[in-house]
Amino acid sequence: MKFVDSFFIAIRSLVANKLRSSLTMLGIIIGVGAVISLMSIGRGAEASIMSTFEQMGTNVINVVSKTPGVSTLAAMTYSNLSLTLDDAEAIERLPLVTMVAPVNENYVDIATGEESTVAVVEASTPEFEVVYNYPAEFGRFITEQDVKSRASVVVLGSEIAEDLFDTEDPVGQEVKILGRDFTVVGVLEAKGGQMMGGSMDSIIVVPITTYQVRLFPRQTIRGEDAVMSLSVQVVDSVYNDEVSEEITELLRKRHRIADDEDEDFMIITMEQALGLMQQVTGIFTIVLGAIAGISLLVGGIGIMNIMLVSVTERTREIGIRKAVGARRRDILMQFLIEAATLSAVGGGIGIVGGWAVSYLISHIDTGDIPLNAVVTPDIVILAISVSVFIGLASGVYPAMRAASLNPIDALHYG
Repeated sequence: MKFVDSFFIAIRSLVANKLRSSLTMLGIIIGVGAVISLMSIGRGAEASIMSTFEQMGTNVINVVSKTPGVSTLAAMTYSNLSLTLDDAEAIERLPLVTMVAPVNENYVDIATGEESTVAVVEASTPEFEVVYNYPAEFGRFITEQDVKSRASVVVLGSEIAEDLFDTEDPVGQEVKILGRDFTVVGVLEAKGGQMMGGSMDSIIVVPITTYQVRLFPRQTIRGEDAVMSLSVQVVDSVYNDEVSEEITELLRKRHRIADDEDEDFMIITMEQALGLMQQVTGIFTIVLGAIAGISLLVGGIGIMNIMLVSVTERTREIGIRKAVGARRRDILMQFLIEAATLSAVGGGIGIVGGWAVSYLISHIDTGDIPLNAVVTPDIVILAISVSVFIGLASGVYPAMRAASLNPIDALHYG
């Protein structure tokens, strides 16, 4: 029997049992839809992070405090702060460095008389505007005079300004940060991106000296006002390694670290940070895909169960077909085609459903934690390939069982 004949026989059999076929496909539909929607969320997070780093540029080196002797990024979480504003000024004097933005950050409550919200406070200097590409759209950014005088001024991110003042002009208005009065001097341009689930427009910027004295005072072990990190802008990214070595040598000397002692700081280039984030989001995507893959496996088991029931129900039909000349491979082919067709059609419907869910996720307003889902061709190809493979694998045993039936015994069945 030709393949085409086996195909049409299999299709007629599936159409004749619409309810059974629909229920069999349900597991595959849910599985493929889950794979596409969940993996697209992971890809969306990766794309968002990539966009963020592209905006900042690759010629930025981050110097962060860390616990001596611990080389992992986890060491930074509860590290003893070791960097200072004097370190920033010393690094800025290096020949291949254009500017340095010292940064302290934390979460704060910010409020007006009627509204309040939570923001990420970025305490820095005027260099922050250039290094992190955060220009002011209204009003102005913080100035050197603000830093020197420890002025109680703040620049609001666009989302924070909207949350607190709606359509009213916030420049010149008073806000309270941790109960202290601050004057709004500017509003940042909207960036529209996110970093690890947080909106890049939900920040506020204050002078770093104001932060050190009035908001979150912390000192180094040497008794100086501490800085969490230094963002160093290099003339060109080709000099990143050279500048990293110069910074290491300079800070070891300034912090009086002996040759046999570990450093109390860590240097991370933008390429390294991007690579780390890609690894994290890659693992996140794989985990989501694996979770969704369980649904596909359950769908495959469902196909096997239904096909086994089908073999039992159609035992007499198989016997008649064998009696009139159908060969073992014809029966095998028919049941394999049925299994593959169920999984392929179910996969197709799952693709449409997964894409629709991803589209809805991308267009749902989630406030300060925007979600983005990106459906890429490789996700679709992977989902449909796995679904067809599972369908075929699940249909092999029932097909072999059907093909091995003795025609005489089959004719006497039932």
